[in-house]
Amino acid sequence: MDKMENRRPLKTRQAGWAQALARGLGRSGLTPNAISTIGILFAAAGAWAFVQAESAPLLWLGGAVAIQLRLLANMLDGLVAVEGGKKSATGPLFNELPDRAEDALLLIGAGYGCGMAELGYGATILAFGTAYIRATGGALGFAQDFVGPMAKQHRMFVLTVGALGALAMGDGFAVEIALWIIAVGAAVTCAVRSLRIAGLLKDAGQ
Repeated sequence: MDKMENRRPLKTRQAGWAQALARGLGRSGLTPNAISTIGILFAAAGAWAFVQAESAPLLWLGGAVAIQLRLLANMLDGLVAVEGGKKSATGPLFNELPDRAEDALLLIGAGYGCGMAELGYGATILAFGTAYIRATGGALGFAQDFVGPMAKQHRMFVLTVGALGALAMGDGFAVEIALWIIAVGAAVTCAVRSLRIAGLLKDAGQ
């Protein structure tokens, strides 16, 4: 299977600024795996900001910014690896594991920040489920399916909006709503991806 089929489709990869930034990072000597690891640090900073936001509401904005930096790192590691010609044997591992750690940090941190820790854990489990089902499709020989409605970029968009809403409102209620949307949407995504893989298996068996 073409490994390009297993990359999340992102229009921003073709943007001039993204290509230029990737070239600069490639020339700096940073490896794609290092960029993936930096994404975890951004997510950890975002989680800390969310947990502390009750006593310092401006940190909701800090969490929102950290989410975007996490996503930027997630995009750039692939750009440097593929377009920059720096793919490594461990690249596929570093492409997946940091994503899971980042999801957990941000969703659980948001849960604690809005006073609904159990909701943060629940959203995390369901987010992991979407990735597990996607990877299962790949293991069965199909192109990995990044369909939503609550794929990674959608989860992070909703959480960013929730954090900005919390900043505007002065409390974590908007983040609680965002986590509910993420949890329910991720559950639907798990069902949709499972049904699509089942359909592919039936077609392949005909």
